[in-house]
Amino acid sequence: MSDTSASTDKILFLLKARGEQTAKQLSQALDMTSMGARQHLLQLQSQGLVCAVHRAEKVGRPSQYWQLTDKAFGRFPDAHRPLALQLLQSARELYGEEGVNALVQHREKALKHEYMAKMAEETSLQGKLEALCLLRSKEGYMAEWFQQSEGVFWFVENHCPICDAAKSCASLCQSEMELLQSCLGDGINLSRQEHILQGQRRCSYQITKKSCGVIKSPSS
Repeated sequence: MSDTSASTDKILFLLKARGEQTAKQLSQALDMTSMGARQHLLQLQSQGLVCAVHRAEKVGRPSQYWQLTDKAFGRFPDAHRPLALQLLQSARELYGEEGVNALVQHREKALKHEYMAKMAEETSLQGKLEALCLLRSKEGYMAEWFQQSEGVFWFVENHCPICDAAKSCASLCQSEMELLQSCLGDGINLSRQEHILQGQRRCSYQITKKSCGVIKSPSS
């Protein structure tokens, strides 16, 4: 891969993970000049992968922010999309919605067994979140976590590799939540605050201990 290709791929990744960014913000993240970042952005724009919007600032002229186009989202992995959709449709035709739900539950049970085995040595919430990030990122979810304040954590998935399957099967998203909840334990509240299927750019989950309340999501 050339240096140019590597840089443009990194820009696409940053825009997917962090949302819209200015050329200056991207240049700082990639340790290059603003002019260099702008040249890569213009190349991506010519390919139809990014577009620019202007946002008013509190002081001074509006700033130019760059964001991914719908075409760019196709560059990120959607795990075995055609096969997953075909299997769901076949299960629905053969066994009805009850059969589809049974298939989803079986997947959840298998993943829970796999995750719990790999997380067995983790006892702290932070350790569990870090392990989940590694597991989910290997599957294409681009996962990350951070602590917002004392006792308040966030688990974020910047990409959903099963998005098309989830559109076809509503119970799949609920199963994903139950899987995460099971891995974190009964003493933890997990609440989805952003949802890709509702048009937001990521799925984010607020995580607190059951004595804590809900706190507004921080800006990304």
